[in-house]
Amino acid sequence: MPAGSSAAAFAPPRVVRCDPMHVADAIRERRSIKRFTTAPVFREQIELLLQAAAQAPNHRLTEPWRFYVLGPEAREAYGRVLGARKAKKVDPAVAQATIDAVAAEHRAIPAVVVVAIVQNADPEMAEENYAAAMMGIENLSLLAVELGLGTHIKTGAIMADPAARGVVGARDDERIIAVVNVGVPAEAPPAKPRGDAAGKTTWLP
Repeated sequence: MPAGSSAAAFAPPRVVRCDPMHVADAIRERRSIKRFTTAPVFREQIELLLQAAAQAPNHRLTEPWRFYVLGPEAREAYGRVLGARKAKKVDPAVAQATIDAVAAEHRAIPAVVVVAIVQNADPEMAEENYAAAMMGIENLSLLAVELGLGTHIKTGAIMADPAARGVVGARDDERIIAVVNVGVPAEAPPAKPRGDAAGKTTWLP
C-alpha cells in the first residue's frame, strides 16, 4: 500500500495463521482462482504476500517493484475502466449495464494488488526488472496457497490504459505489469494438463 494510504477499507488487525507446506506442494496446488468467498483478506496477510514478493531475486538489487493495494472504492473505479473497455464490444443498449456489472464484480473482490515496476532506459535492466517482478508475483501466489488464499494474475492492454493508471495512481516512470486478485477460493478448478519438462529439455555434454 502506498505510504500515507488509509487502511480503513481493510479488515482490522489479527494474528495471521497458516499451515506450513512444502514449496513443491504449493506449486502443484496453485490455481488461477476466478471466484472468491466473501471472507475478508486481512492487511497482515497482504503485507506477508508483498514481503514474499519483495524477496524475489533481482539483479543489482534494483528492487523495481511497486505495489498498489486497492480498497473497495478503488476496486470499483478500476472495474468501471475495465467495464468501459468491455462495453465497446457489446450492444450499446447493454453497455452501461456491462460497466456497472464489472464495477460491482471488482468491488466484491476481497483484495486487489496492482504490481508496477520502475521504468529503466537501459533495455537489459528493463528486461531484468520485469522478470524480477514477475518472479515476485509467483512468490506472492505460492505463499497465498500456504495462507489458504487464492490468486488470479491479470495482464493485458488495460495495464497501459491512462484511465486505469489514473485509478491506481501509478507514476509516469512506472509501468503496470499485472493486477493480482486475492481472496479465499470459492472453488478450486482442476489442474490443467501441463507438458512434461523432459520433452522441452536439452542436455548438453
